[in-house]
Amino acid sequence: MRNTTLTLVTGGTGKTGRRITERLTRGDVPVRIGTRSGGVPFDWANRNSWEHALEGVTAAYVSYYPDLALPGSADAVAAFSDLAVSIGVRRLVLLSGRGEEEARLAEKAVAASGAEWTVVRCAWFNQNFSENYLLDAVRTGRVALPVGPVGEPFVDVEDIADVASAALTSDRHAGEIYELTGPRLLTFEQAVAAIGRASGRDLAFTRVSEEAYAAALAVEQVPAELAELIMYVLTTVLDGRNAHLGDGVQRALGREPRDFDDYARETASTGIWNS
Repeated sequence: MRNTTLTLVTGGTGKTGRRITERLTRGDVPVRIGTRSGGVPFDWANRNSWEHALEGVTAAYVSYYPDLALPGSADAVAAFSDLAVSIGVRRLVLLSGRGEEEARLAEKAVAASGAEWTVVRCAWFNQNFSENYLLDAVRTGRVALPVGPVGEPFVDVEDIADVASAALTSDRHAGEIYELTGPRLLTFEQAVAAIGRASGRDLAFTRVSEEAYAAALAVEQVPAELAELIMYVLTTVLDGRNAHLGDGVQRALGREPRDFDDYARETASTGIWNS
C-alpha cells in the first residue's frame, strides 16, 4: 500500500532534526526537510516560507530557531501551528526546553491548535560539547562558563530523536509532555572531567563571571541576539531550577536514557575532540 503520509522536519539539518530525518527515512516514512539552506526553504523569520513547506504535510516536527527562550517565539509557534492545522496537518511534535517561560507559552499554543500534539521538553544536550557550541572550547582544553556547581540532567540527542520519531509516527504519544533527561545529575565541571577521561586529555573547567563571559562573546563577535540568548540560558535557566530528573525517555520508549559517560566514550572514539 502506498504511504500517503508526509512529515515536515523543521530544522532538518540541526542536531535533532537530522537524526529524526534519518530515523523516519529508515522507517520508510516520507520526509520533507525544512531548512534555511538546502531542502525545502523554511525560515522562522520569513512566514511566507511556511505555507509551501507545509503543503501536503500530515505531521510536523516543530523546532524553533534559534531558541524558544527568545521573546516572540511563542507567537511564531502559535501562528505556525494554526496555519499547519488549517492546511491539513494532523500531528505536531514540539521540541521544548525545561525551565523557560516562553517555551511553556509555545507548548500551550501547540496544544490549543487542534492538532494531535506531543511536547518533547529537554534538558541541556550532551552534544553541545561536540557539535558547534562548546566544541572549540573542549578542543582548546579549557571550558570557561559562568555556571556554578549546579546539577544538570544532561540528555542525549539520540534519545531525543528516538522519542520525537516515535511521537511523529504513533498515535499513543498524543497529548503527552515528555520531560527528557539523562539518568543522573552532573555539574558542568563533572561533565568536562568525564570528557577528559574518555578522550585521554587534560581538560579544565573554569567558572568565570557573567561580565567576563559576556565580554568574551563580544570579542568573538557573537551577534547580539545570540549572545543575549546564551547569557540567559547560562545565567538564568542553569540556576538550579532543572536540577531534577524526568522520566520522559522511560515513559515514551520503555527503556532507560543514555548516560553521559556512554556519550563521552563514543564521541571520544571519533577523535573529534582531538582535532
